Amino acid sequence: MPEIEHQLSLNENHSEPLPGVRHAIEESLADIHRTLDALATGLTAEIARRHALDPARVVAGAGSGALLQQFLAAHAGAGRVVHARPSFELYPLLIRNAFAEPVAVPSPGDHQDLAALAAAVTPETRVVLLCNPNNPTGEVLGENALRAFLDALPPHVLVLIDEAYREFADPAALADGLALAATDERVAVVRTFSKSHGLLGLRVGYLVAAEAVAAPVRPTLPFYRVPTVAQAAALAALEADDVMRERCAEVAAERDRVRAGLRELGWDVPPSGGNFLWLRLGGRNKSFVDHLAANGVVVREIGGAGVRVSTGTPEANDAVLMLAKEFAG
Repeated sequence: MPEIEHQLSLNENHSEPLPGVRHAIEESLADIHRTLDALATGLTAEIARRHALDPARVVAGAGSGALLQQFLAAHAGAGRVVHARPSFELYPLLIRNAFAEPVAVPSPGDHQDLAALAAAVTPETRVVLLCNPNNPTGEVLGENALRAFLDALPPHVLVLIDEAYREFADPAALADGLALAATDERVAVVRTFSKSHGLLGLRVGYLVAAEAVAAPVRPTLPFYRVPTVAQAAALAALEADDVMRERCAEVAAERDRVRAGLRELGWDVPPSGGNFLWLRLGGRNKSFVDHLAANGVVVREIGGAGVRVSTGTPEANDAVLMLAKEFAG
């Protein structure tokens, strides 16, 4: 088995920790034996302040994955949850964990079919999950498209927008979930510090929803706690917002550089708003993944539909382009 030189299957942010984060972590270690702010009320208040929100509408949690699970457990019941396919591959597992039924709606051309998603809603549907930008395709949904989608839904259905990758997208093209949630109480938004802020190993995220929607999520917080160290790191990362956005822009520039190189080979690589690219190679998907793996680069085939290539360091990205050229030749 070749040694892994470049891990590009996990959508990690390969930038250095943000300024102040390491120091905050080191300082917090002195208190890891104490309970302190068990429910992360201080972090919740700071997130709410930065977004000019009532703290009752914000839930800080142990990463967006945990918050997705908590939300579904609180709101899906034994009903149905509709989502696009391909999208975040753990959605069906999270839905089943909540004892609900996942309903996957195919995406022709890997574009989330909002009309088909709305048509899949029934009286038993409790939640629709939207990933924006979509993982793994990178598709970006704009505000007009999402407002029209909301208009097509019945009033009993909640829409949870997963914005894990929003900081890597063009904000002018991307719908702002928080703005939608401000005018429609059916809309909830989950965001994470894992990708943009580089805190993947610490698991911090937050949910924004109407107070009546957020409240049923709170009873599970003692079991999905944000650790003291993670709270300290997240608070420090929030203070480095300008640097975070600069680094996300650098990642996006590298992503687009790799896309341009792959398109020069004649490959079908759609534009992406995430920190990854989606390669549609048809019957060659697996052989491309195997070719890279044999040369120490790990990327991921998802559902047989395509290959997701995370954006890494410039050296890693150069390796992808070199190996892709070999494979094409």
